[in-house]
Amino acid sequence: MSTVAIFLMIAGVFFFTTATIGLLRFPDCYTRMHAAGKGDTLGALLLLLGLALYNLNDGFSLAALLVSLKILSIAVFIFVANPTASHAIAKAAIDAGVRPWTRKGGKP
Repeated sequence: MSTVAIFLMIAGVFFFTTATIGLLRFPDCYTRMHAAGKGDTLGALLLLLGLALYNLNDGFSLAALLVSLKILSIAVFIFVANPTASHAIAKAAIDAGVRPWTRKGGKP
């Protein structure tokens, strides 16, 4: 079980890293927000799932089960809150008149 937990945590760190690279490399507000919203949500879910499994690895006691359930409830909250916040920020950007990036002088 610890191998699966470590694999999930490494995958979570990978998605956090790719989201950070996308945040730095993409050209406009909307694509950056997409990279941050999707990558951070998936990275956090994988990382927290790995932590919950790793917590159960030492021994299956009531205390370990409760801690893992708390970690999973945090993961569910992040799964709901991150896309909602990304949508609200995108709506605010649209309302403020932020225009999407377009390539000028070349093929789209």
